[in-house]
Amino acid sequence: MGTASTNSPKPAMRDSLIAAAFQLFLERGYEQTTVDDIVTLAGVGRRSFFRYFPSKEDVVFPDHEQCLADMTRFLAASADSDDPIVRVCDAARLVMRMYAENPTFSVQRYRLTREVTGLRTYELSVVWRYEKTLGDYLRTRWADRRDGTLRANVVAAAVVAAHNHALRHWLRSGGEGDPLAEVDQALEFVRTTWSPDAVAVAPAEENEDVVVVITKRSTPMWRVVREVESSLGEN
Repeated sequence: MGTASTNSPKPAMRDSLIAAAFQLFLERGYEQTTVDDIVTLAGVGRRSFFRYFPSKEDVVFPDHEQCLADMTRFLAASADSDDPIVRVCDAARLVMRMYAENPTFSVQRYRLTREVTGLRTYELSVVWRYEKTLGDYLRTRWADRRDGTLRANVVAAAVVAAHNHALRHWLRSGGEGDPLAEVDQALEFVRTTWSPDAVAVAPAEENEDVVVVITKRSTPMWRVVREVESSLGEN
């Protein structure tokens, strides 16, 4: 039918480099693949590679810088009336949506990082940056609280832990199911645990024991939980 139009869209160079890199990682292994191998397969020069990726590790995590920037802007746009815990939970959903946009790539990356120690270390540094971004926002919102810094650090860590719990479960399943629903459930646990106005009360059934715990507002949540468990006679 003739030659293709010269106006046909072509894959972006950045996407071509990512595709070439992962093809080689899967065929040869991460350690055995060099930047020269990647640019050769992609049909570009080394300068083009480093224009997009500072290192070979960065091509494995190509979207985190943009996601971190999106998260930072999202938190900065928060209103004073916003519940800060709800806001950081919503910010964490941005990360899950990034993974969910390309399940096949996300699962391949997960398996690759499980095999390469250096990539796991790199991934931990990325996770720390997300946690720091959330913590910085919460510390600003709770600057007038005596326990503001402690609360911010603990809640930020809890949000990241809940998000990663849902993410790992989805990735281990091979990308099956709805990751956004899973992360919603995990983040709701954080919200109901830490938001001062988020108290979930289940209706008592007939003949069911009801336990009432009276405690100071400043009592740590772990102590309240322990008192409830003790009242219920659980170890």
